[in-house]
Amino acid sequence: MDVGIERVSHGWAPSVRALVFTQTNAVEMQMNDADESDRLRLDKWLWAARFFKTRSLATEAIAGGKVEVNGERAKPAKPLKLGDQVRLRLGPYEHTLIVRELSGHRGPASVAQTLYEETEASRAERERLAAQLKMAPPTFVYEEKGRPTKKDRRQLSDFIDRKRR
Repeated sequence: MDVGIERVSHGWAPSVRALVFTQTNAVEMQMNDADESDRLRLDKWLWAARFFKTRSLATEAIAGGKVEVNGERAKPAKPLKLGDQVRLRLGPYEHTLIVRELSGHRGPASVAQTLYEETEASRAERERLAAQLKMAPPTFVYEEKGRPTKKDRRQLSDFIDRKRR
């Protein structure tokens, strides 16, 4: 195998460009290139699948432990591949997804939905939780009355005076 010598800023070093590739080396390089094209960063995929509006929000959710890949806590740069199972918690809802396609480009919602398949159990649980939350009474009701009237202030003052006695 031939290795050339090349001048670099800090001295002389072997030149990578001068390596002679055998047929097996070329095949291994092609296999490595194929492996890299079949993978995509987790944060980029979540953004492209429209679960998050920005990649920064996706990264924060992953770092916060809201995303798991194949049952393990993941990092934003975790390479996703086809068939991986992603568990994602968004608010009160939990999505269990299976990766069907990889895309690093954010497209329309109709295309984004083809990137994953949600499991039936996950979909049923989300629908059950949504119905339960819809039936629950509101936690805070704001009556848009604006500023208290003179009568309201007198009633409040009387109430406070009675509490003090």
